[in-house]
Amino acid sequence: MRTTLAETSRAGLAKQVEDIVMSAPVTDIHTHLYDPAFKELLLWGIDDLLVYHYLVAEGFRYFDLPYDKFWSLSKTAQAELIWDALFLQHSPVSEACRGVLTTLNAMDLDVKKRDLPVLRGWFASQTVDEHITRCMELAGVRKIFMTNSPFDDLERPVWEKGFRRDDRFAAALRIDPLLLSWPETAPMLARWGYKVEAGVPPRKTFDEVRRFLADWTKRVSAHYVMVSLPAEFEFPAKNITTQLIERAVLPHCREHGMPFALMLGVQRATNPQLKLAGDGIGLSNLAVLQNLCAGYPDNKFLTTVLARENQHELCVLTRKFRNLHPFGCWWFTNVPHLIDEITRLRLELLGLSFTPQHSDARVLDQIVYKWQHSRRVIAQVLVDKYSDLARTGWQVSRAEIERDVKDLFGGAFDHFCQH
Repeated sequence: MRTTLAETSRAGLAKQVEDIVMSAPVTDIHTHLYDPAFKELLLWGIDDLLVYHYLVAEGFRYFDLPYDKFWSLSKTAQAELIWDALFLQHSPVSEACRGVLTTLNAMDLDVKKRDLPVLRGWFASQTVDEHITRCMELAGVRKIFMTNSPFDDLERPVWEKGFRRDDRFAAALRIDPLLLSWPETAPMLARWGYKVEAGVPPRKTFDEVRRFLADWTKRVSAHYVMVSLPAEFEFPAKNITTQLIERAVLPHCREHGMPFALMLGVQRATNPQLKLAGDGIGLSNLAVLQNLCAGYPDNKFLTTVLARENQHELCVLTRKFRNLHPFGCWWFTNVPHLIDEITRLRLELLGLSFTPQHSDARVLDQIVYKWQHSRRVIAQVLVDKYSDLARTGWQVSRAEIERDVKDLFGGAFDHFCQH
């Protein structure tokens, strides 16, 4: 069959775009990873990959044992059950399973033998620092944003003691308990020396919350403040959460020039017996974002939404408010089909003024597959969009493609945060 000039041209464009996208350094703006100084909080290795909550939930589709029995097992035993159920007894076609194999293959490990003890042996021979470097190189990640909570009893003492920072890791200040569990959180702040009151607090309480936020922003060198919110969250509303946002969080963010990141749509403990794997998804009321962006034009809002049905409205809102920046395909939307769909939607409505992806990785090794998989999808979407331009007579140069990819992989995020 004869190849047309147009087909040849598209093939050349596709090769150029893929080369650029697959090799461009990326800023991973939201993960659950940790600076190596946090030791066991930084998860890595084959067993942590296998007991990732995506795989746990999938495994229970096949397990014939009580939930409590599974949770009573060691991590090693849990990993073996998941390996057997999802990789040996069934083909590992899900995105979470394929991701494990992509990661192992990228590390030149032989998956054909299906030999879990050999894989464990290889990981046991690695040092943490060398493995961080290897994973970041394989993923093409230059900087990792952590999720840092002062309310985490394992994490907080490390920050309070102090440590030499690894400059590859940046901090984001997470404040879910502050906003969503004030009656339990207020006594904690009081114990830490902040003069706050539970119930309906007086003005001085909000001033003290701002002091707390300022102290921890400085301590961790936070780049933004973040919270994960349930689908039923409303703003404005007559409750302590709204008061804390209006009178403490937003003034703090304005004062320090920080975005407030809202991750919308979580339904906690849909199945409590699955623990972390039991959270679900809900449709959010994005009037929340409209009210925040319109009511507080001097604040900046980073946002990702969990429900597929919310994606279009988020794009439309972003067109109306320049203080709103969508990012990533989060959690259940982090699968190739939806990454493709959502990235196309955003490009068609927003141009290049968004951040298409973050890894949301909980295990260090996951950045390898999450970025390799996402890059390939993003590259294909860009090929289609640049081909559409070519049909109008507009040709993009290599330098222009590199510029665009730089924006998508951290440049637009940096610009939004700094301006």
